[in-house]
Amino acid sequence: MDVAESPDLQAQLAAAVHALNHASHPSARLAANQWLVGLQRSPQAWALAVSLLASADHPSPSADLLFFAAQMLRRKIQSPDYSLPDNAAQLLDALLVAARRFCLAPPRLLTQICLALAALALRAEGGVDGLFARMPHLPDPALLELLTVLPEEVAQDESGDTGVDSATRCRFTRELLTHAPAVLEFLLAQSEKPAAADGVPLHERNHRILRCLLSWVRAGCFSGAPVSALVAHPLLTFAFNSLQAFFSFEVAIEVMTELVSQYQELPQAFLSKMPYIREVLLLPALANRSEKIIAGLTSLMCEVGQAAPGLVAEGSNEALSLSDALLRCVAFSSEDWEIAESTLQFWCSLAHCILGIDEQTSKRNATQELFLPVFSSLLDALLFRAQIIDIDEHCTGRASSIPDGLVQFRLNLEELLVDICLLLGAPAYINKVCLFC
Repeated sequence: MDVAESPDLQAQLAAAVHALNHASHPSARLAANQWLVGLQRSPQAWALAVSLLASADHPSPSADLLFFAAQMLRRKIQSPDYSLPDNAAQLLDALLVAARRFCLAPPRLLTQICLALAALALRAEGGVDGLFARMPHLPDPALLELLTVLPEEVAQDESGDTGVDSATRCRFTRELLTHAPAVLEFLLAQSEKPAAADGVPLHERNHRILRCLLSWVRAGCFSGAPVSALVAHPLLTFAFNSLQAFFSFEVAIEVMTELVSQYQELPQAFLSKMPYIREVLLLPALANRSEKIIAGLTSLMCEVGQAAPGLVAEGSNEALSLSDALLRCVAFSSEDWEIAESTLQFWCSLAHCILGIDEQTSKRNATQELFLPVFSSLLDALLFRAQIIDIDEHCTGRASSIPDGLVQFRLNLEELLVDICLLLGAPAYINKVCLFC
């Protein structure tokens, strides 16, 4: 690769990036932006960016300059307006050098470098296999970030005009998934490493492992795996245990929700964990009013219930534990109605499942009788949440304003209230509604 190492050009670039980020006058920022756009369009941009990222000059360029160089490379690789350089393999090697060099740099810089690598792997001939062949030379933090963004490149590419057709994206995904077993082994090894073994705090590393796992789950890394193997997979246990860590809770919820949505056999396994989720995770969160935890657990439990309403309707202890847990989430009083509203589709699915059983069978009667207390309590909770609780007593003489969230919540109740009426019977339903009038 012919590298444009002109000190004058590098100095101009450094000055323009500094002006773009720090100049106080808008005209200076505008002029800097125009100059940088022109540079990005020029053939010299390839070599200049690579020179900044891959050279071992001391002192290193500023963080802003390095970030711009990585971002410029990523944009040039992704844009259909620029052709990849003939020596794409050298560009790949240079980016890998940069990833090694900045593996412990500010995360946004490493992410940009890895995004450029992912974009190049998608577009270059033999890019995926060539990249994986070179990966063993990367430090673990850089490898983890690269493996996280690689599967995301397809989804990101689909969202814009990047000149990559669907056949290329499908090929890229197929090639990626051939490496899925090795990736899962790497993630498992990472999850078992001692604290700060690579200079990254344990809670941060666990969060990164889960982010990476989520990317590969979305790409279909467990496709074709027997459900027994998936349920027993150590990474699933790792994700479940991560629910107890506040720092990694949200991404752990995403991993498990994605798995449940993709694999129809998993709800049974997750349903068996509901008593634990209710007692150990949900009840303390409700007591402490930890809305982030409550909302996440509600999302996961609803996903499990909606994936297999028939399983819930069987009325096992685990199913009733799930129902009780979600009842508590509906009744949880918060400043908005998002948590309660997020459960509505689950309750509709369960009601439809029960109402869909043949009325003449003993199974319908037994199931309906088992869930009558549940839906009776649900109606109480919904009617309570649909009220305006905190009315300003000093607003006498003025029309009180109903919050938009409450208006939407009330509108979304219609279908479920009809189902509850059918389950409870009109007299019982009307009596309950009248109590709240």
